[in-house]
Amino acid sequence: MSIFNQLYDAKKQYEEVAEIGTGAYGTVYKARDLETGRYVALKKVRVQTGEDGMPLSTIREIAMLKQLEKFEHPNVVRLLDVYHGGRTDLETRLTLVFEHIDQDLSTYLEKCPSPGLGPEKIRDLSRQLVCGVDFLHSHRILHRDLKPQNILITGRGEVKLADFGLARVYGFQMALTSVVVTLWYRAPEVLLQGRYATPVDMWSVGCIIAELFTRLPLFRGTSDIDQLHKIFDIIGLPAKAEWPDSVSVPWNAFRPSPPRSLKKIIPELCEDSADLLQNLLTFDPSQRSSAQDTLSHGYFKTEDGQSVI
Repeated sequence: MSIFNQLYDAKKQYEEVAEIGTGAYGTVYKARDLETGRYVALKKVRVQTGEDGMPLSTIREIAMLKQLEKFEHPNVVRLLDVYHGGRTDLETRLTLVFEHIDQDLSTYLEKCPSPGLGPEKIRDLSRQLVCGVDFLHSHRILHRDLKPQNILITGRGEVKLADFGLARVYGFQMALTSVVVTLWYRAPEVLLQGRYATPVDMWSVGCIIAELFTRLPLFRGTSDIDQLHKIFDIIGLPAKAEWPDSVSVPWNAFRPSPPRSLKKIIPELCEDSADLLQNLLTFDPSQRSSAQDTLSHGYFKTEDGQSVI
């Protein structure tokens, strides 16, 4: 059986209510499911078409995302349906139907009144974020674009990751619109155009957890190089021996700088949260804490040593 439904069926089942926004790969609409009355998010995207139609790799990626549904993990957004909307020689139109959640983490933090989130709320949101990433990584899925705009918060305070795995679905094509791509959560190995794997998501997790404390991004670069300067200004320039081979920028393009204390930069950090961030914001991906290791960190333990999972 095909993993795709026909777009005609989508038009019969879903009534578009409002445009939510235009992202890097397409437009998202809020829509009503005419059968159940519940709201959904329709993400309309275009996938590059080859000589033989949609690439097999794309079909496999979508099938994998649909397979995740059976787990119903509380910290990932549910992909409810995928509709095929016809194709041309250049592209295939798809409509992906997700559960709809009104608020992302960026909006949530903007609305948060002073003095900000309390320590237990930050711990809870952080734990849910890492749980979602751990679930994806355990199924060999990289998110690749973790940022507050891709982390949704329900009215009950549940964290749900959105847009995971979609870079593979889109075949790494360039953005269809002139959307500004945020560099602030990108790992050094991505900025250096080196090889990367699951640790890229853990760098982003570290950036996001830091932002929960301050409600401001930790590294706010204006270009790839400026972003690296901002990163090394805090974590320090790594030793030349740690610099990866065959990357786009040489080590000596950056001024030597020692690492700075995260607790001085973010006074709200406790010893455990500072250590957690230190483990995540590590230049060498092989030394960066994994999602599973992060969940076992003392920051997520209760006073009697039990994990808060």
